Amino acid sequence: MSYIRSTAFEETGYVVLDRHDQAADPKEWLDLEYVDWKSSGQTRFAPLASAFGEMECDGFWNHSPARTDKDGVWVAANVEKAPVLKARAEEPGANIGRCRVIELQPNDYANALYNLHQDDNNRLNPDGTGWIVRGFFNLSDDPESYLILREDRFDPETEVRIPLPAGAQVIVDTQRFWHAVWQKGPEPRYCLITSWESGPELDAYIERHHGDPHSPSAPLDPAFVESAQADVRRRLAERAATISARSRPGAAIEPDDSDD
Repeated sequence: MSYIRSTAFEETGYVVLDRHDQAADPKEWLDLEYVDWKSSGQTRFAPLASAFGEMECDGFWNHSPARTDKDGVWVAANVEKAPVLKARAEEPGANIGRCRVIELQPNDYANALYNLHQDDNNRLNPDGTGWIVRGFFNLSDDPESYLILREDRFDPETEVRIPLPAGAQVIVDTQRFWHAVWQKGPEPRYCLITSWESGPELDAYIERHHGDPHSPSAPLDPAFVESAQADVRRRLAERAATISARSRPGAAIEPDDSDD
């Protein structure tokens, strides 16, 4: 299918923008109403824009009428508490789909790799319209934590690790990348996540904020990476075996109460 895509993402699939002066903004995310929503770790979300302006985070295709991740409706109870965050989401002038603040509890590298996932933002997206990408604006100060991007889920050679100090701003084609965050902690991470439609408005915003498609990847010991990879392979194999056992007629398997 032929979508409108930004040339800024052609080479690497992401851009890092100029850092925002987060210290100049109020900590609006601390006043928001959060809902439990599972995504890549121990998380909660505070929706700012949802399918119909309700306090929920479900994909727009799971509503009636079903549609792609565009034309989000502001959640009044939260945007009243967060006018600065709303303004930052609106600044590009691009069509907004889901917009929310994530709260992520501390994790480790292996758990981040285990929780790598691709988004499905462009489900039901009409041919010839703008491709949906996502902005990640770090609100809390997590300079030793990383946004992990991989084009191949199981190939560390494709991994990019982008540091997350307060004010870090990254836009990612999250349907291209497997992604998750390694939040070293000790406090939760807070980040404004916005779905935007690609087009001239977003292109101009990226240019205005000097979008850089080449972020130096933070170094890690290869042995440390391989150890984490081995842990992920083991956990995935165990999970597959559990699912297979559950599918056998008459199998008596205890429920999996893990958070995976």
